[in-house]
Amino acid sequence: MPNPNRAFLLGPLLKGVSRSFYLTLRILPAGMRDPVGLAYLLARAADTIADTSLIPPAQRLDLLLALRQRVNGADDGGTLAKRLAVEVAGQQSVSDEKVLLESIGPALDVLAQLSATDRTAVQGIVTTLTEGMEFDLQTFPDERSGQVAALPALSDLDRYTYLVAGCVGEFWTTMTDAHLPGTMQAPVDTMLRRGVRFGKALQMVNVLRDCGKDLRIGRCYLPTDVLDRHGLTVQLLLDPSNSQRARPALHELLRIALDHFREAMAYTFALPRTAIRLRLACLWPILIGLETLALLVANDAWLDPTRVIKINRNSVYRVLWRSTALVMSDTALRNWMDDLVARIERSLR
Repeated sequence: MPNPNRAFLLGPLLKGVSRSFYLTLRILPAGMRDPVGLAYLLARAADTIADTSLIPPAQRLDLLLALRQRVNGADDGGTLAKRLAVEVAGQQSVSDEKVLLESIGPALDVLAQLSATDRTAVQGIVTTLTEGMEFDLQTFPDERSGQVAALPALSDLDRYTYLVAGCVGEFWTTMTDAHLPGTMQAPVDTMLRRGVRFGKALQMVNVLRDCGKDLRIGRCYLPTDVLDRHGLTVQLLLDPSNSQRARPALHELLRIALDHFREAMAYTFALPRTAIRLRLACLWPILIGLETLALLVANDAWLDPTRVIKINRNSVYRVLWRSTALVMSDTALRNWMDDLVARIERSLR
């Protein structure tokens, strides 16, 4: 008998909270949609908990850990669902996120209905993602404290990008291998490694694009060792007029991001040309990510939180249309992405 909760959760609610990622979810092959969509919903609920600044960080962390335990099968007699409804849902200004938090019980019911392989994979990705959120809450001060902290070292940034995004590339690869065995034209371990780099590439876009905004909530993801190398401090980054002075640090991190994107491109080209849905699901975030980096590197006030770095809707539609038209042409796609990378690299000289 069909589960009405499943239809709502993985239909209207997923569309309401996933924004642009819903496009990627809808293009996925049918067997992958439910586990990937449910993983997204559970991760989004966790992210909403972690980002609700009206709740003290210690309380947020406690709720995150409780959610992680429930996802991994612990029975709390409905305590978590009640706590989320009382402590977090009422703090949400976005109605879909409020509904999501109030729907944790049904979401966990859907998780229990997945195949054992899919359930284990979803539990694994939600566990790792919540570890990334735990890392944030334990590393940075309360958003309302007026204090700012930076990650100590580049290795900490690498670990962070794995916890919040690189692990998604692993999960994606695991789902592809489980539901479309034999599709990938490279060994699974190679694809898992490339998948991690794929996720890190996308998170590096977020880190660099949102630097000015993150600084205002006490978080500097630009590591101290990178800042020291270029004669910078967190306090200097807080002044948007230092955007030009801070460009060497930006350029160093952009080069790392581009190296990750090259692995993401290799991941995509290891999918057969006939795997159109999978290819498009990979091409869209790569192309949108590279377009965003091109805007970022051209922005002379990249540290100014009021100067939003985002490609417009028409540009997104252009990417969707053009990539769909070229999806089976490795040469055309490679030329397009290589041109974007070259445009960014010219600005780094």
